[in-house]
Amino acid sequence: MSSFHKVILQNGTIYTENEVIENAYLKIDEGKITELGPMTALTDLANCNIITIPNGFSLIPGMIDIHIHGANGADTMDGTKEALDVMATTLPKEGTTSFLATTMTEDAAAIEKALENAGEYITSQQSAGNAEILGIHLEGPFIHKNKAGAQPIHHILNPDLETFKKWQMLSGNQIKQVTLAPECPGGKEVIQYLNKNGIIASIAHSDATYDQVIEAIENGLNQVTHLFNQMTGLHHRDPGIVGAAFLRDELMVELIVDGIHSRPEAVKLAYNQITDERMILITDSMRAKWLENGVYDLGGQMVTVKDGRALLDENTLAGSVLKMKDAFKNIQEFTQCDIQSAIKMASENPAKQLNVFDRKGSISVGKDADIVVLDEQMDVYMTLCKGKVAYSKNLKVKTESEQAIN
Repeated sequence: MSSFHKVILQNGTIYTENEVIENAYLKIDEGKITELGPMTALTDLANCNIITIPNGFSLIPGMIDIHIHGANGADTMDGTKEALDVMATTLPKEGTTSFLATTMTEDAAAIEKALENAGEYITSQQSAGNAEILGIHLEGPFIHKNKAGAQPIHHILNPDLETFKKWQMLSGNQIKQVTLAPECPGGKEVIQYLNKNGIIASIAHSDATYDQVIEAIENGLNQVTHLFNQMTGLHHRDPGIVGAAFLRDELMVELIVDGIHSRPEAVKLAYNQITDERMILITDSMRAKWLENGVYDLGGQMVTVKDGRALLDENTLAGSVLKMKDAFKNIQEFTQCDIQSAIKMASENPAKQLNVFDRKGSISVGKDADIVVLDEQMDVYMTLCKGKVAYSKNLKVKTESEQAIN
């Protein structure tokens, strides 16, 4: 394939930003989308690898997971290049083409090791054929002990601006999102700094009242992490964080749509209130994703994974083993939304929130060729990361002369 520098995907149904094109083609050159349209408009096939998509299959933009700790035995907190390699090569199997490497509450030395490792990986060790790490999501330790969940309580700290500045420097300025409890001492100053520097300030693992959330929004809070989980719920005398997520347009809202963290009816309730304009699908997955049932490490704690549930103890969920492809299917099943809405929540919204919509988040000429091909059951058939096939269930590539290349 080395003698062919262009790729054409043909025959699929393409979901672009503004329209659905059936029996379409998409041309890729140097990792970018250069042309797309109906097959009747396809003319120049010179020096192209042609990949024929089965009839009835769909092309959607690559999904962006802004909250993922690990997969396939690897975790961001391992602090190694090998761990991030595993995540970057595994995630295309579920349709994820870019993500935020997410840390968790541990001791300062472990966090700093993970930040330095991820920062170096992002700037100098990424491969075009893998999922791209767009930055780091710092989840904890600036959270509330009453809402620790699976975050180790003994490592929780009050938000501290000087500590964050140090960590941001160690990461090479790659921290793009921070999950914190704004009601804790120091929260206001940290949120103001994040807002001033274009970093997502997200609330969870928080005991904040509705009024405290509103104050945080006024200081720059602009997102909710894993809605419903480890936060104040909806109450008629204090709407809490959940009420603020429902009511305040300033807040984008993450949701783990596995049917476990929130039952399907709660997902539908949230979708009806928040809509696809503000919702972002995430996995919050741990290293056990893509592995069998068993006992796995999460932040130095043993987590039991059985039949899709990851539990620290019988009452405490510890991340998930959710795959983005399943979140994509589940949101449609639970809410009866259409595929365009699911695309918005899985690709477009996270890209816009991370300020990378100029190159990610939709199928459009000039953007990175991060493409997922779905079969008629909405399962991932093929994933391309910057124009390179990163995963294929059953790939048959044909050159102009119809020679099969496997």
